[in-house]
Amino acid sequence: MEKNYNEEFVNNIEEKKNNDVYSLAKKFLKKYPFTITWRIKQHSKILQKHLNKDEDIIYLFPAQKNPNPFDIYSTCILALTSKRILISQKRVLWGYYLTSITPDLFNDFEVSKGLIFGNLTIDTVKEVIQLSDLDPRCLTEVETNISEYLLKIKREYKKDKERKDM
Repeated sequence: MEKNYNEEFVNNIEEKKNNDVYSLAKKFLKKYPFTITWRIKQHSKILQKHLNKDEDIIYLFPAQKNPNPFDIYSTCILALTSKRILISQKRVLWGYYLTSITPDLFNDFEVSKGLIFGNLTIDTVKEVIQLSDLDPRCLTEVETNISEYLLKIKREYKKDKERKDM
């Protein structure tokens, strides 16, 4: 009987953590309602599953992971964590995609505003990630958070690398 209680307690903790990721995404969408997204709860579960115990979410937002503003069926959630950038995307039927970008692989990013929606392009060493269908009013907030995050995490990464080299 005690084991079932402990398992239920652990499941409740995981559910609360998942709801925190989900609530952050919902908070963003409430603030910027013209961002086109679908199935946020499922994408939140994938992101929560891959967060390390010592990793904290600094900033999070949903978007479409594609360059085409008319392709609205590839929603993902991008999270800036204390260690890396995570992009989670639950597939419609089975499985999911997760992209993890560490500070050493990140080159730069570009924000652009179109007629109706905004876009974000992240350039890494291996690939170019294009996010679209963002509410244009969120672009300054997204740009500011990503810029500050990158300056901070790149600085910490360089310090850690210098310590290891010594």
